[in-house]
Amino acid sequence: MMNLFVLQLLNGVQLGVLLFLIAAGLTLVFGIMDVINLAHGVLYMVGAYLVATFAAATGSFWWGLALTLPAAVVVGLVLERVVMRRLYARSHLDQVLATFGLVMIASEAVKMIWGVSPLSVPMPELLSGAVPLMGPLKYPVYRIAIIVAGLAVALGLFIMVNYTRVGMLLRAGATHRDTVSALGVDINRLFAIVFTLGATLACLAGALVAPILSVDTGMGESVLILTFVVVVIGGIGSIKGAFLGALLVAVVDTLGGVFGPILLRSVLDPSVAGQVGRVLAPMLIYILMAVILFARPAGLFGRNPA
Repeated sequence: MMNLFVLQLLNGVQLGVLLFLIAAGLTLVFGIMDVINLAHGVLYMVGAYLVATFAAATGSFWWGLALTLPAAVVVGLVLERVVMRRLYARSHLDQVLATFGLVMIASEAVKMIWGVSPLSVPMPELLSGAVPLMGPLKYPVYRIAIIVAGLAVALGLFIMVNYTRVGMLLRAGATHRDTVSALGVDINRLFAIVFTLGATLACLAGALVAPILSVDTGMGESVLILTFVVVVIGGIGSIKGAFLGALLVAVVDTLGGVFGPILLRSVLDPSVAGQVGRVLAPMLIYILMAVILFARPAGLFGRNPA
């Protein structure tokens, strides 16, 4: 049982790191730009398709990843300039409708370009295999690499937000946008940087997960809901909150799905416990969100309204 717990805990941390990469961009866009972007999950999907395409063309996952990152920057810049910039002054309802339409357009475009059949990305040989952890327990090297890469990105974002001029402007823009603009800062340029950074992180998450999941057109929709839960729990606009919220959501979701039915078997018939466990497990993250918002309405690190 302990081996199973450790294994699923690591799986939860790995999922949490991926959720953080997506949620970090979403919380910056929402917290600083005040824009609701339902198409953020599309960027995660696009990153997976890009790395699949580039890896197949070059015969190397590493080259595919190296080409995906600048391509993600271009996608983010074009999307911000063509679509998102026109939504800054619009209501949240307009933003929801416009970005939902973007989701539909992007999904159909992906089907036209890559087809409806799922794609696969070969595991990089350097990171194949598993490492021993405790006793007979082994864990895939690639999943450990995802955790390390995500932690490195989190550290880089923390340094950027707290110790650089760009980070200072981001923090100031989140609470005093008009003042920052009056001081001569180009708000449109700042917003373009924020959105492009968020798009690149989402594409990076999709590229990293491609070797362990099938690449298909529905992958962005499934992760978007979890990402919004992470942003709400962590506090809108908080990178630290996004990181902690992502880990909490992923660990609760992973451990709940595995151990929920096991615990219910002690009080219910095994067949009933399995059915009830499968129903209750997806609810755990929403129960977690409700409890946290009851105690802290603005999220773990959100700013309470004055």
